[in-house]
Formats: sequence, C-alpha cells, structure tokens
Amino acid sequence: MTLIGQMGFFVIFVLFCMKFVWPPIIKAMQEREQKIADGLSAADRAATDLELAKEKAAEELREAKAQASQIVEAAKRRSDQMVDEAKEKAREEAERILAGAQAEIDQEVSRAKENLRSQVSVLAVAGAEKILQESVDAKRHSAILDKLSAEL
Repeated sequence: MTLIGQMGFFVIFVLFCMKFVWPPIIKAMQEREQKIADGLSAADRAATDLELAKEKAAEELREAKAQASQIVEAAKRRSDQMVDEAKEKAREEAERILAGAQAEIDQEVSRAKENLRSQVSVLAVAGAEKILQESVDAKRHSAILDKLSAEL
C-alpha cells in the first residue's frame, strides 16, 4: 500500500511539475537558447562586418594611394610648367637686355660717327685753308660743310 501511495504521490508530483514547474523552466531554457542563437548570429554578423570593413579599408587605402600618386604627378607637371615658364621669362629678359644693349651700341656708334664727321669737317676746313692760304669762313660755308659731313 505504501508503494501504491508513493506511486500515486509520484504521479501527482510529476503532473504538478509538468503543469506548473516545467513550462517556466522550458520557457527560460528556450529564451536562453534564443539569446545564445542571437549572440552567435550577432557574432557571425560582426565577423562578416569586420571582413567588409577590412575590405573597405583596403579599398580606401588603394584609392588614397592612387589619389596621392595623381597629386604627386600633378605637382610634378606643375613644377615642370613653372620651370618652363621661368626659362621663357629668362629668355625674354635676355632678349630684352640684348636689344637694349644693341640699341645703346647703335647710339654710341651714331655719336662716334657724328663726332668723327665734325672732326673730319674741321680737319677738311683746316686743310682747305692751308691749301688755299686764305681763311674759309665756317659760317658762310656751313651748307657746303654740312653736305661734306653727310657724305662722310
């Protein structure tokens, strides 16, 4: 009888546990299982996101390197252009200085010729005076002297 009583009590205990104790335990276990599954899923997403971030960082690094090389190339082209411009300005300045020097030389040659003409005309008058043994008036004969200096 004790055995039957214990069996009845055990059956009631099992039914009571199945009705009131096991559902919250099973629910807690399912929630925990869901949290673990969510955590694993989040870890997988984080790993995927990490890989994507690594790929994106590598791509941005490649783009930055390409952009840096473009900037360096543009700077090199600009420096070459500046050097060419400086050479052109220096050449133009040299031509300007050379033209100025040539003009100054031409003026000096003109002055020297004019000075030589006046000296030659004075010498010609002196020579003519000696030859003619009489005085030649420079004021009276200025037209002749001007013509003579123009011919020289």
